[in-house]
Amino acid sequence: MTTTRKQYSPKFKARVAIEAIRGEKTLNQLGSHYGVHPVQIAHWRRAALEKLEEVFLDGRRRRDRAEEVEKEGLYEEIGRLKVELDWLKKKAGLLG
Repeated sequence: MTTTRKQYSPKFKARVAIEAIRGEKTLNQLGSHYGVHPVQIAHWRRAALEKLEEVFLDGRRRRDRAEEVEKEGLYEEIGRLKVELDWLKKKAGLLG
């Protein structure tokens, strides 16, 4: 028998994480109130705190970081394609 996993909206996660950050209630109290496991709430709280700094970054810096990530991915793909091309050239040389 299969069970489907619960999926929570980002808005719901944010609301629960903010309450956890406030610390007015314990994680167990929040978990019983919202019907979410306290460990999951702790993960959401940690993720919110880690990403909070990015909210206040200058837009130009955020764009620069996104461009760096994209460049890294493209360079990785170029390297992978070069290796495949070299391998195909080697195999084609053996056939011809």
